[in-house]
Amino acid sequence: MKTKSRIVELSQKSRMRVAGLMSGTSVDGVDVAIIDIDNKKVSVRAFDTFPYSAALRRDILQLCGAESCNVADVCHLNFVLGEVFAESVFKLCKKSGINLDTIDLIGSHGQTIYHNPKGRRFGKKTVRSTLQIGEPSIIAQRTGITTVADFRPRDMAAGGQGAPLVPFADYFLFRDKRRNRAVQNIGGIANVTSLPASCLPDDIIAFDTGPGNMIIDGIVSIISKGKQKFDRGGRIAAQGTIDKATLDDMLKHPFLGLRPPKSTGREEFGSRYCNALYRKMKKKSTPAEDIIATITAFTAESIIRAYRKFLSQMPDEVILCGGGTHNSTLVKMLRQGLGKSRILASDDFGISCDAKEAISFAILAYATIKGEPNNVPGATGAAQPLVLGKIIPA
Repeated sequence: MKTKSRIVELSQKSRMRVAGLMSGTSVDGVDVAIIDIDNKKVSVRAFDTFPYSAALRRDILQLCGAESCNVADVCHLNFVLGEVFAESVFKLCKKSGINLDTIDLIGSHGQTIYHNPKGRRFGKKTVRSTLQIGEPSIIAQRTGITTVADFRPRDMAAGGQGAPLVPFADYFLFRDKRRNRAVQNIGGIANVTSLPASCLPDDIIAFDTGPGNMIIDGIVSIISKGKQKFDRGGRIAAQGTIDKATLDDMLKHPFLGLRPPKSTGREEFGSRYCNALYRKMKKKSTPAEDIIATITAFTAESIIRAYRKFLSQMPDEVILCGGGTHNSTLVKMLRQGLGKSRILASDDFGISCDAKEAISFAILAYATIKGEPNNVPGATGAAQPLVLGKIIPA
């Protein structure tokens, strides 16, 4: 009875303090954002990223490959990441001076280890599937805070791809009465949310455009023998020359031609893709700087072509978020390719480009506890608007 009354109490609050937790395809660490939210606006109170140890990152990445994954490790790391996610909330509260008891709710995306929107045959059906780990029961138990997690499966149960999920938050944060906007996240995977001027939820177009930082990070790691995880600031790419023949070949990837709704991940652009591409370019004796310049151009061009091919109109403003926002060479390529579209960062709107996805899952959790649909069927392909997420009462 006490549990039920607590959830009812939360659902009736117009203003809440919510922590959002996110670990993306780059597997760098846990992003934690604490926000105050009501039906009209978001105020960010604190944000930080708590990096994984090298050993934990390696273990997580091994789960993402069919050849290196086993069920015992999936089981173990699901609970390990629950502990790590919970500890990250404690760390941010301590660092920011926010009392843990003031947080009403936690929204956790978890860590995706496999995402299969195409599905596999089971009898006469095609069954789509996805798996995020970071056990939310551990998070709720350790923090004493009601936790909402596992957002993707409900959308997939209704025929959707379970991704992208952030368009709901993009609509909440960035829609405008006069300007056509595109919110472009560049994490491991890149995804866009198109918000026409004065749009309603049914007007939103959103989809994964292709790789973001994933191939860049993967090949920088190969070239540096693991000493570097990414091209800081795009400095390596800035020194190179684009191999146009290789770029043209990369742009023939079948994912780029698929019509939305569509989503992708490591299954398409992960270590197998990176290793094959690196071998191919080394066979041509392509210098390291030219390899990184070429794959950076691939990310930029896949975004630009997606806009031209799939958006009803080019945006007046493109709002960048995610780690790729820090890659000056990538941003320069986007500016050149998107012409009249004004390129901004979510920071220009008071939303850190690094914090934006964690903030998004706090917003999604807020909607879940209020019983409000928080998927965008036009983005995921789901048959109907749905309340996503599983609630773990504290």
